[in-house]
Amino acid sequence: MNKRVVVTGMSVITPIGSEWHEIEKNLKEQRNGVIYMPEWEVYTGLNTKLAAPVKDFQTPEYYTRRQTRSMGRVALLSSVSAERALKHANLLDNPVIQSGKTGVAYGSSSGSIDAALEFYSMLKSHIVQGINATTYIRMMGHTCAVNIGLMFGCTGRFIQSGSACTSGSLAIGYAYETIKNGYQKVMFAGGAEELNPTQAAIFDTLYATSTRNKEAHLTPRPFDANRDGLVIGEGSGTLILEELEHAKERGANILAEIVGFGTNTDGQHITQPNKNTIKKALEFALLDAKLTPDKIGYINAHGTATKHGDITETHATYEIFGSQTPISSQKSYIGHTLGACGAIESIFTIQMMNNNWYVPNLNLENIDPECAKLDYIKKDLRYLDNEYVMSNNFAFGGINTSLIFQRWRESK
Repeated sequence: MNKRVVVTGMSVITPIGSEWHEIEKNLKEQRNGVIYMPEWEVYTGLNTKLAAPVKDFQTPEYYTRRQTRSMGRVALLSSVSAERALKHANLLDNPVIQSGKTGVAYGSSSGSIDAALEFYSMLKSHIVQGINATTYIRMMGHTCAVNIGLMFGCTGRFIQSGSACTSGSLAIGYAYETIKNGYQKVMFAGGAEELNPTQAAIFDTLYATSTRNKEAHLTPRPFDANRDGLVIGEGSGTLILEELEHAKERGANILAEIVGFGTNTDGQHITQPNKNTIKKALEFALLDAKLTPDKIGYINAHGTATKHGDITETHATYEIFGSQTPISSQKSYIGHTLGACGAIESIFTIQMMNNNWYVPNLNLENIDPECAKLDYIKKDLRYLDNEYVMSNNFAFGGINTSLIFQRWRESK
């Protein structure tokens, strides 16, 4: 018998805040976290000078050197948000965390670039001096998941999702399936990314970055006819997922239930999304949740503000939902946080569902006529009382994910 999976703790670190009251204020006032990066002017040929950095992050003073020596910035972002989420779930000192019944599913696009540079320096200079015992640990793709497990003494299942822009959402989906199938009682689930100009350069070479360098507040512009590309962001998001009966037995505050997850791969092109397989991923989530499309009250779009991405996503969405379902993208507020976006956006989706309001697409003035005719939320907040909401993400390599969350009601 499948187990029911609920969310009992959440925490984000984002370019518009790390506490919900701060994030809520910025969302409602329609302020984004995109800024001009003067330090990027040194890179000849880099067209974009825009990013959405986390501005107020500091390593907690009580973190010891033994804890942090294996962490670059991306692992620190993930570990701090994981600790906050665990506190939010009231599980920080609960013996279940170290019992073998708790696992970690976490992802990022890569480890810390600074650590990779230590190896590069060796290859260029032929001197090994800059490398130390933690260089690889800080660089490796599973550095976030490993450091979370070490920090809290987790001995359960370990799932690393290094799938670019679906790293966070895929981790949530796999954590959900792990509990649903009875393998664990509790899972850390999420994703993180640290900001680095090399990430901007990747998309720059694809002509996919915004170059409104003097108009940071006006970009990115998902679904807008005058959009000119994405903006790279950074941050982390962690959800604590828990088997329902375990959560009830300890009197946990349940924030939402995960009822649907769908994922697949395109199998055609390494960077260009495919409408038909995206559509299938959304259908898989609906099938898992045993829901018809009309039951979904809001869709959190991937919405990167790239032409091909926006057009493909909207037409895949339209073929399932038609024009009936309100949709918006939070990347217009926090930029594209890559490995973190699926987790951050899932948390935003749950918070909006529980508070009965949904943010508009920032900077959406003239809908691109090539995008499908969806119910794009524009200009003002949309107030809705929804039972089910969906959050979708799509990544390089053609990796598609869709998550469905249900409002938690005590009477259920």
